[in-house]
Amino acid sequence: MKMIVSALIALLLVASPVAAQSSLEADMRTAAAAYERKDMTTAARLWKMWADKGNAEARTLLGAMYWSGEGVPRDHKEAARLYLLAANQGYARAQNNIGFMLGFEGSPPHDDVEAYKWISLAINGYTARNQDRLDQARGDLATLAKRMTPAQIAEAERRAKAWKPMP
Repeated sequence: MKMIVSALIALLLVASPVAAQSSLEADMRTAAAAYERKDMTTAARLWKMWADKGNAEARTLLGAMYWSGEGVPRDHKEAARLYLLAANQGYARAQNNIGFMLGFEGSPPHDDVEAYKWISLAINGYTARNQDRLDQARGDLATLAKRMTPAQIAEAERRAKAWKPMP
C-alpha cells in the first residue's frame, strides 16, 4: 500500500507541471479565439488570470487590450506596467511595445535611450516567425538613432548589454 501511495505521489508530481502547461496552452488558445470573435470579456479574463500568474505573453496581450481599450478601460499606464513586466522577463513583443511607447508615444520629450535599449533587445529576441515585427522594430530603431547623439546610442547599447531578464 505504501508503495502504491508513493507511486501515486510521484505520478502527481510529474503530471502536475504537465497539466498546468496544458491548461496554460488551452487557456491561451481559448483567449485568442475569443479575441478573434470579439468576445473581449473572455479574452481579458483569461489573459488577466495568466498575467497575474506571471505569464509574459498574457501580460503583453492584456497590455495591448488596455492600450486600445478593447474589453477593458483604455489605460496607457496599465498597458505600460504590463508591457514592462513582460519586457523584464525577456518577452520580445513586450520589449518592442514598451520601447515604442517610450520613444514615440505622447508629446516629447521621449526617453530615446531607454526606447533604443528596449527595441534593441526586442530585435535580438524576435524569431523568424516574427519577421513583420522585426522589420518594424529595425525601422523604429533607425528612426531613434537619427535623433540621438553618439553618446546616447552608446549609453543605450551599454544598457542593453547589461540587461538581464527577471522572473
